[in-house]
Amino acid sequence: MKFTYLFTLLGLLSISTHAQDLEQQQQLDSVIITSSRIELPFKENSRTITVISSSDIKNSAATNVADLLQQVAGVDIRRRGTAGSQADLYIRGGGFDQTLLLIDGIKMDDAQTGHHTMNAALPIEVIERIEIIKGPAARVFGQNAFTGAINIVTKTNLNNSVSANLETGSFGQLNAGVTVGTELDNSSHIIHVGKMTSEGYRNNSDYDNTNYFIKSVFNKKAQAIEMITTFSDRKFGAENFYTTNPTFNEYEETKNSLIGFTTTFNTEKLKIKPRIYWKRNEDLFLLKREDPSFFRNLHITDKMGAEVNASYTSTAGVTGFGVDVSKIYIRSNNLGNRNRFMTNLFLEHQFKLLEDKLDITPGIAVTYFSDFKFHAFPGLDLGYQVNDNIKLYGNIGYTYRIPTYTDLFYNDFRTSGNANLEPEEAFAQELGIKYNTNNFSGTIALFNRDAKNLIDFIRPNATETIYTATNIAEVNTKGLEVDASYNFKITDFNQSLAIGYTFLEDNILDQNKELSRYSLNTLKHHFTTRLSTQLFKNVRQNIVYKHAERTTGQTYNVWDASLILTVKQLEFTATASNIFDADYIETGFTPMPPSNVLFGMRFNFN
Repeated sequence: MKFTYLFTLLGLLSISTHAQDLEQQQQLDSVIITSSRIELPFKENSRTITVISSSDIKNSAATNVADLLQQVAGVDIRRRGTAGSQADLYIRGGGFDQTLLLIDGIKMDDAQTGHHTMNAALPIEVIERIEIIKGPAARVFGQNAFTGAINIVTKTNLNNSVSANLETGSFGQLNAGVTVGTELDNSSHIIHVGKMTSEGYRNNSDYDNTNYFIKSVFNKKAQAIEMITTFSDRKFGAENFYTTNPTFNEYEETKNSLIGFTTTFNTEKLKIKPRIYWKRNEDLFLLKREDPSFFRNLHITDKMGAEVNASYTSTAGVTGFGVDVSKIYIRSNNLGNRNRFMTNLFLEHQFKLLEDKLDITPGIAVTYFSDFKFHAFPGLDLGYQVNDNIKLYGNIGYTYRIPTYTDLFYNDFRTSGNANLEPEEAFAQELGIKYNTNNFSGTIALFNRDAKNLIDFIRPNATETIYTATNIAEVNTKGLEVDASYNFKITDFNQSLAIGYTFLEDNILDQNKELSRYSLNTLKHHFTTRLSTQLFKNVRQNIVYKHAERTTGQTYNVWDASLILTVKQLEFTATASNIFDADYIETGFTPMPPSNVLFGMRFNFN
């Protein structure tokens, strides 16, 4: 380990450091983490949790969730294109199939492949905050939360308002969107329509993305029912996403949709939250854009689910329990027509001892899959509140992931699935300390994960051209994470500085060096920082810096910046990305965009 990284970070931690204004930081302490059954204020949680607030989003210089999450230490977003056209999500060195994405608590896992996880990401205009839970989370969320989970919490109301934005910039970028909020006597509604297009920053990297979002609350005066509906349609050139042949001009289209209904029953001691939902993902891939008959994949995956989550408060503490039942159907010209039935049972209880300073939360998830039978995964969270500002915490737990249909059945001229794969399993541990004051928050965590049966596509030797899905040997992953923010004032204006750093070490390269398709390229060192300043009444500026060093030896530094000018109901923005024109690749064979700019205007009417 490069100790200079650690010493530098600890030094910075002592004088500065996820950025919110001073008032935002005070609000964060009371934010209720809603992604778990036992809902707790951010400050009281005994896990490593990062909250990206609406203020953070505004000051992020990001136009989509994929770019936004890149600013969080321990989260590795590996993009193949821009505007979130395709991006893979990793937490703490896990794979793209090992992180669960949720929208308002609805699990958005995709049985075809984790490559589609970020297809469900919402436009940032409708997001209230993002909760990032790092570490083993299978006992809380079920499978796919192998290394962590990300819950996108949408806005609850916008009163009676209209917001319209228009952006244009490099590579023929043109973004437009309208967001409407309305409050009626017995209901409220949020509607968003957005469009993002570009000619592309290199050959065959154009995109045309459309987003629709509706969130409504009905029957507010009696038993309120919340409805969420989303639809995204993405069409993009996929140049060298999967091959190195420059003549293919690969092309992809994805459509992702969700409709869900939720309500909540409350008594003095009991809270019950039932939900039903239907999620669909469509994926069309053409190896030759102008010749669909050459090679074409079409996959349509439907997931229909019902769940009930509850918590009961007694003199012995808080008990959380729930059941999640779902059915998956996939229709594919490559994977076949298949279906899977899944049931998850969850139980956890929080004990509070020593005048509520000590919290102990054991829990277990029991799962059943029609094709992988029963599995049980226990875990334990432990926390001790030293004083109002300092909390020590730790957690241990077993976590797992069953193979995707791509792992099991996908076949082409370079790839072979394996119907005999076993589920991935791991035992993970974490120790951490949190420090919070009105203007400073910081977390330091040490983590370790011992995994077995990890799935990768590998080849037996360098002369073999077929990559076959295989359960590779045991893999150990360990690391250190620092995340902190400091808020201060200059001439009565709020300023903020945020830093994050993750060091990660694993022995994945020892398993099958040179012969693995996906396991290489872990982020060994990841440093992020954001400075958000305001020196004049209507002007705010933000500078974002990201440093990455991967296990393959690749190192790159990326600087972004944004300027926001507010004039009454108008907001003018200028965003510069990759300011110093860094040349780098995040995954595969796809170089990331060179230096580029985006200018925007937003009109807010209340």
